Amino acid sequence: MSERVRIQTDDFDSSEEVAVLRVNDKRVGAVCSFIGTVRDRNDGLSVSSMELEHYPGMTEKAIEAMIDEALVRFDIFAARVVHRVGLLQPLDQVVLVAVTSAHRGESFRACEFLMDYLKTQAPFWKKEETSEGARWVDARVSDDAALAKWGIAASNA
Repeated sequence: MSERVRIQTDDFDSSEEVAVLRVNDKRVGAVCSFIGTVRDRNDGLSVSSMELEHYPGMTEKAIEAMIDEALVRFDIFAARVVHRVGLLQPLDQVVLVAVTSAHRGESFRACEFLMDYLKTQAPFWKKEETSEGARWVDARVSDDAALAKWGIAASNA
């Protein structure tokens, strides 16, 4: 399976995802992965759930373009992004980004680049159910700053 991007409601198994990413690639000397989870607090409020929405097709295309950019910028072999949508609870896994390369430095940088890109540029909409009611969550200024360090201006401003 050569699938690089998957958007789904079901949970994922990070070990299986990494195994698929590196299968039969003897060049791989490093695998870096990041798993984002739902927190029970955000901006000082308790969070009981989070709902993620997306535009099917458009979201996958945007993330594919991000992976293409990572392949140009970094000496990596492959990358994989699995992102969940739907209603999620604290402790649930939300996103997996995994990258392979010959050496750890490139994998770490590419993984961080992809997460910074995803946080600000992927077409997802996040709504949290908090102690003060439901609210839509925008990208943070710190997320835009993280993207800027890669020389990319956030297009969500």
